[in-house]
Amino acid sequence: MRLARVAHSSGVSFVSLEPDPAAPGEKVLAVEIDQHPFGQPSFTGNKWPMADVRLIAPILPTKVICVGKNYAEHAREMGGEPPENPVIFMKPSTAVTGPNVPIKLPSNSERVDFEGELAAVVGQPCKDVPEARGNEVLLGYTIANDVTARDQQQVDGQWTRAKGYDTFCPLGPWIDTEVDASDLALRTELDGEVRQDSRTSLQQHDAGALVSWISRVMTLLPGDVILTGTPSGVGKMEAGQKVSVSVENLGTLTNPVQQA
Repeated sequence: MRLARVAHSSGVSFVSLEPDPAAPGEKVLAVEIDQHPFGQPSFTGNKWPMADVRLIAPILPTKVICVGKNYAEHAREMGGEPPENPVIFMKPSTAVTGPNVPIKLPSNSERVDFEGELAAVVGQPCKDVPEARGNEVLLGYTIANDVTARDQQQVDGQWTRAKGYDTFCPLGPWIDTEVDASDLALRTELDGEVRQDSRTSLQQHDAGALVSWISRVMTLLPGDVILTGTPSGVGKMEAGQKVSVSVENLGTLTNPVQQA
């Protein structure tokens, strides 16, 4: 199932994206979910053609937990070696934005980078999850861009300010509940030029292991998002450019870049 959040003429709804029976293989309908998509979702009966809705961030998490240096080559391009254990940090929920919404560059930063990532979405409350069962608590996967004010990250020595600006966590375009994320192609393009090109199988720690590690520290709640790390090739974005992150079998998350 592909789950999304859409804005429509009556407000905002969770939906399931399903083939239009009148035009299978050509058109998709947004089928409204009653209240929330966790557990066994029920449906209201409302349906909209995709032309009549706008995709927004597929989830509004209570927290976004990110993983640093989870690809060896990215750790090395940042001047170090991959750590033995996951390095985790957080973005505020206010950093979350959706597909096609501008990433806004703060005026007090001279370098803001893209970081394309696979994102895991938690589906149930959990704590101290065994690693072998980490995937069982996930609702599914989406795509993220861990936008970073690189100059501020280097100056501060910790990452909260550099990672925490509004619009610095694009998510979308939807959540796929059935995809096997163990070996997916991940690619980031800046104005159509490929800048990152890797596979999720090259992660030091997969999503199940990350769920287990993080849940030993904090309780995870339905809708919480785990950004699983970025591969090598991160780079600067400038106002007027467009950045697209694609993950095999998940789709593409595109955002224009603007000066705040």
